[in-house]
Amino acid sequence: MVHKKAEQRYQTTKLGRNIYMIIDTHAHMLPQSTLDEFKNQRKNFPSIELLIQDDKFQLSFNQKAPTRPIMPKLRLFEARQKFLSETRIDLQLSGGWLDSFAYQIDPEEGAQWSRFLNEGMVAECKNREGIQPLATVPLQSGKHAAAVLEEAVKMGMPGAMIGTQPKGDTGNLDDPDLDPFWEMAAKLRVPIIIHPMFGSDDNRLHDMQMMNAVGRVSDVSIAISRLLFKGHLTRFQNLIIVASTGGGALPYMLGRLERNYKAFPDLVVDPVEQFHELYFDSIVFQPDILQFLIQKVGPERIMLGSDYPFPIGDQEPRQVIEMANCSQEEANLMLTENARKLFKI
Repeated sequence: MVHKKAEQRYQTTKLGRNIYMIIDTHAHMLPQSTLDEFKNQRKNFPSIELLIQDDKFQLSFNQKAPTRPIMPKLRLFEARQKFLSETRIDLQLSGGWLDSFAYQIDPEEGAQWSRFLNEGMVAECKNREGIQPLATVPLQSGKHAAAVLEEAVKMGMPGAMIGTQPKGDTGNLDDPDLDPFWEMAAKLRVPIIIHPMFGSDDNRLHDMQMMNAVGRVSDVSIAISRLLFKGHLTRFQNLIIVASTGGGALPYMLGRLERNYKAFPDLVVDPVEQFHELYFDSIVFQPDILQFLIQKVGPERIMLGSDYPFPIGDQEPRQVIEMANCSQEEANLMLTENARKLFKI
């Protein structure tokens, strides 16, 4: 599904003018309309509370400590539209907010919650230009996650964004319980964006915003390394995985992963070939780092990302690609064509 404005702009490109449909593949939302509707659906979610104080909104699961406040830029769309206009982005693919995914609640309730979030995003974006929602799935159960993913794709959602820890603050994406989800994702051939979670038990990450600066990079690197060592991209043919935050430290660590396989071939699968089947976003901030990623995987494996609306995200997401000393053809792949092909836009 492509919004008319973006579609018209891309069609103009096909006629030969130097205008491209720029696609941001990494953003987040939790619409205010969804929170408002939750008040009417409260009885369906006994493990979930919405805490409201003035204009401060938080969620709580299983009567535990509340999430971070749901920032206005996640809930409201005026600032988002301004960001898209100022950064010259035509279409933003937006997943949910990781804090709201509720992987720690009962699987049945979690499935209903994911459906509720997906339906809310689809309804909110239906008449908004330039925003396409991505699915949320209940990773606490592979069977339920597979069913919700299939339903979301039928609703027009072209992929999903998932967290790295399927039990909320624990668990691994290579857990055999999740095999039905990976099988469904491969069957549907829809991209699965793997996004780091926020929390960590490592006290070294609890000040100086170290969780954002370092923890998230480590989190996505560990999660995807485990999938590579378990051979998921070989086992599940046609599986499409997008490694967020530029793949974390994976591109830099690839030699070490390969060495680990050669040292312990009875314990892990060769990760190198699978690594080159991954896709990546461009959130690395520095053009020379993006050049390194291009050298490792090729421009056909990289897509523009912003991580809107978070302060740690790229506030000028096109710039890192436009300054990376690549050809116009390579830039077009990363800004437009790769995402258009992968998400069937």
